[in-house]
Amino acid sequence: MSASLIITLKTLFERDLNKLKAEIESYQDERNIWRTEKGIANSAGNLCLHLIGNLNSYIGAEIGKTGYVRNRAGEFALKDIPRTELIKQIDDSIGVVSEALDRLTEKNIDDEYPMLVFEKKTTYVFFLVHLTTHLAYHLGQINYHRRLIDVA
Repeated sequence: MSASLIITLKTLFERDLNKLKAEIESYQDERNIWRTEKGIANSAGNLCLHLIGNLNSYIGAEIGKTGYVRNRAGEFALKDIPRTELIKQIDDSIGVVSEALDRLTEKNIDDEYPMLVFEKKTTYVFFLVHLTTHLAYHLGQINYHRRLIDVA
């Protein structure tokens, strides 16, 4: 495994977290960030909190040793957090992810990820690729949410 993979992962996380920030900033009516409608289970705000919690837990706390403690239930229960606070949390997460990934090397990226998340243990590289696709999946949901809910 080469160092270029670590650089690629950092680049993808930063790109998509910046896209997440742009999506949240693009809501014309800030209240719509928290709206749901029939057939839409999660608001963009809750998906944003979920992504922040996910990355700060699996990358920040586990790899970066930040001490972050996740409140997964709160990610879906909290409502009406101001847009400015969501943006701040996204910006903070960009830094946390970057700093944590700086701890990985060509030698340890293929090591076993320390947490059991799936049915069996995985490597850092497998789990980090999974996290990039998880981020992209929910980013797409937020984009659709904005275009369906936040219409003028």
